[in-house]
Amino acid sequence: MTTNQEPLTLRQAGQDPRVLVVANQKGGVGKTTTAINLGTALAAIGEDVLIVDLDPQGNASTGLGLARKDRHVSTYDVMAGTAGLDQAIYPTSVPRLSIAPSTLDLLGIELEISSEKDRAHRLRRAVSSLQEARRAANLTLFTYVLVDCPPSFNLLTINAMVAAHAVLVPLQCEFFALEGLSQLLKTVEQVRSTLNPNLTIQGIVLTMYDPRNNLSGQVMQDVRAFMGDKVYDTVIPRNVRVSEAPSYGKPVLLYDLKCTGSQAYLKLASEVIRRERQAVAA
Repeated sequence: MTTNQEPLTLRQAGQDPRVLVVANQKGGVGKTTTAINLGTALAAIGEDVLIVDLDPQGNASTGLGLARKDRHVSTYDVMAGTAGLDQAIYPTSVPRLSIAPSTLDLLGIELEISSEKDRAHRLRRAVSSLQEARRAANLTLFTYVLVDCPPSFNLLTINAMVAAHAVLVPLQCEFFALEGLSQLLKTVEQVRSTLNPNLTIQGIVLTMYDPRNNLSGQVMQDVRAFMGDKVYDTVIPRNVRVSEAPSYGKPVLLYDLKCTGSQAYLKLASEVIRRERQAVAA
């Protein structure tokens, strides 16, 4: 897969990756779809990307073509402390894009580690040691880590936000969008005030936008009025090719590069990188 865009690589080799959490406590908003396709788009324009699947459903792993039977080491093992993150990484069909898959075992991790003092910092510690492990093995260093969270506020989501530099929020253009956004903003503020004072909102991406639907347009106006420049200029349209791609184990950029959904995710990736440049320079 090639694009006509110039590489916009942000990080110098050897530096820590930028960790972005893709999160929304509401399901069905395009969270996993955004993680997969944003990761693919970042890889397409020159970044080395790892997607960490922290959702027990494992849809990000399936959507990138990794069968459940092939997930011999997973994010469950990382969270349980029996494997390093570097041991749970698998290549995908997308050059520069890797996946640390999840399994249903993650459903029980909260009970297993709830009494441990470091229970909220497991992923942060794993990410911190990732580059050193890859450097020792003479492997390519990641520039971005995208964490796909479950659609709930639990210990997995807390771990993701503690490990992250910023949160990226997919928001469906529907009636209850602002209500769900308010809940997520409270969650981010709670984590920032207690566990990760440097956590920020990278941006809010409006998903499943249908220009034929008056409600979609109204929601977009309301969210922009409420959140201002935190909302990305790029809007992800409702697109059948985006919906079809996961059933083939492919991101939409591999399934149909020219469709409107693919082009939107490429534009979003460029916006994300520009914001990350500004954050690092600040």
